[in-house]
Amino acid sequence: MASSSLTKIIEDYIAQLLEENEDGTISLRRKDLAERFGCVPSQINYVLRSRFAPENGFLVESQRGGHGYIRVVQLTFKNCDEKVDHIAELVGSAITEQEARKLLVNLQNREVLSPRERLIIEVALRNQEENGRTLFDISPYRRDLMRAELLRKLLTSLVLG
Repeated sequence: MASSSLTKIIEDYIAQLLEENEDGTISLRRKDLAERFGCVPSQINYVLRSRFAPENGFLVESQRGGHGYIRVVQLTFKNCDEKVDHIAELVGSAITEQEARKLLVNLQNREVLSPRERLIIEVALRNQEENGRTLFDISPYRRDLMRAELLRKLLTSLVLG
């Protein structure tokens, strides 16, 4: 079995467990999942890191000791302030073009952004990048800082709008 399809199977299994659980929280054991799917525990780690990351709307907590449980929590927000804080945390103080693009795609997949909103933000970020690089000769790190600031402002205004 190809690892990408195994990754998808494990992801679907965890997503199904989350869907079945009313409160959007599940506890798992890496070892049990690895045995169930005939893989190594690091494959489970990969699925959790890549598919159940905060930018995808999840929080993964390791509960070491005893039996090494992992808690997967589907993030939900009670109010706009929580969404704004989450966006600020996801974007951080600096973000690369690639990270920003990945975040925007994930937000669109989660239906936080429409395809049109994502496109408009990408155009604004690309324009800022081009101006920073060509017109003003701004260092790559400073452009990452500027990108993060613009992205936070745009996403916050959409969340609050």
